[in-house]
Amino acid sequence: MRIILFTGKGGVGKTTVAAATALRIAGTGRKTLLMSTDPAHSVADALGTDLSPEPLEVATNLWAEQLDPQRRLEENWRDIQQHAISVLQWAGIEEIEAEELSVIPGLDELFALADVKRHHDEGPYDCVVVDCAPTGETLRLLSLPDIIQWYMDRVFPVERRVMGALRPVARRMTTFPLPDDSVYQAVRRFYDRLDGVRKVLTDGDTTSVRLVVNPERMVIAEAKRTYTYLNLFGYRVDAIVANRLLPEAISDPYFDRWKELQQAHLATIEEAFAPLPILKARLRDQELVGGDLLSDLGREIYSDDDPTAVLHEEDPMSISKHGSTYVLTLKLPFAAKDELELSTKADELFVKVGPYRRTIMLPKVLGSRRVSSAQLHDERLEVVFDRVTAEG
Repeated sequence: MRIILFTGKGGVGKTTVAAATALRIAGTGRKTLLMSTDPAHSVADALGTDLSPEPLEVATNLWAEQLDPQRRLEENWRDIQQHAISVLQWAGIEEIEAEELSVIPGLDELFALADVKRHHDEGPYDCVVVDCAPTGETLRLLSLPDIIQWYMDRVFPVERRVMGALRPVARRMTTFPLPDDSVYQAVRRFYDRLDGVRKVLTDGDTTSVRLVVNPERMVIAEAKRTYTYLNLFGYRVDAIVANRLLPEAISDPYFDRWKELQQAHLATIEEAFAPLPILKARLRDQELVGGDLLSDLGREIYSDDDPTAVLHEEDPMSISKHGSTYVLTLKLPFAAKDELELSTKADELFVKVGPYRRTIMLPKVLGSRRVSSAQLHDERLEVVFDRVTAEG
């Protein structure tokens, strides 16, 4: 199965590009699912049809679904939420406010990732196309599996053992609502739903991210930052879609300056993101709603190429051996030295770029070695691990 994620700054046309891609794939005879993690649910508007929380066949070989965030919360978060509400009420917060505060922002989108994995595991489709939320929300969403996995591996087992030992004594000393085993079981079920999500989404042979941009300065700047952060978390970007380009046929002098600016910005896109392929789509003279118009857009973007192909192969992270040392290379395009922070602890490497921080669990061959140097070179962070430490 192939999974293709589309993201970009709000308003660049990522939903129409995602829908056009899904229709293009379905037109080749492959069973395709189009789903959205965007709370705006624009996919239904683009297709011009009503959708439900379950996959609905909307065209030959094409299914689409509109997730129900509230139902996902009730299925996966309710037991944990009840404990959080009791804690907030103990602190003096009214029930209604406590219920609102007990839901983590973006949690509904997180469960959409679990749905992607479920479709991957069950395998009813040849391809899943995901219309992601605008880039800021998408980056937060894609970083959560890393954070949750770290918590479940490092903190959760210790916390549960300590709480089990202290609970009988603590209950005689305080009225604070302590979590019992049912809460921990709910947390485990929550984690199990997400277990393996990151593995699927960072498998470059299975999953690709495609960034949709317009030829505008602010859009390009955000796309650069997004590309950096996606690489930080190990997601493979295999193409850039330059959308809404002014057609050459427009000859009105009113658009001359606009066309010059677009050409300059397009050159910037091609230069900045090389060697990624740049797929192009022109600005249309009507709203792209419905199968016919979206299918035409898909033909323009991909021409005779297979839209499910991995359009660019380059792993965001690799490990190589050089004599007695190992080098971990992490691709960080557009990252600046002054926004980069690096530290290690035992078998963990902490990398922070701008506001985003990733914990990389090192393989055994690196966990017992010390970092002798690190440098940002040619858009790549190279971390050199020297000889085994005395403790190792």
